[in-house]
Amino acid sequence: MSVDQATVRRIARLARIAVTDEDVPHLQGELNAILSFVEQLAEVDVEGVEPMTSVIPMEMKKRQDVVTDGGYPDLIVQNAPATDDYFFLVPKVVE
Repeated sequence: MSVDQATVRRIARLARIAVTDEDVPHLQGELNAILSFVEQLAEVDVEGVEPMTSVIPMEMKKRQDVVTDGGYPDLIVQNAPATDDYFFLVPKVVE
């Protein structure tokens, strides 16, 4: 897959990045290099390889999945302009 200059300009517009006409060929080359590297990665045989979170085998640290109030609701809402029973009050925006 390769990227043409129109696609580079479209990507820049979508990313809201100002790109001059002089920068487009350079960015086109960089994007094409990135895409060719991704194509090389797609060719690697990963059959039977377990997903990893680290290069060193280890167990993920886990906490109990319990619902709590955080233990400090006063601190959470202390800077809110309006609250009610530890809930943020906001103006109605939908009719």
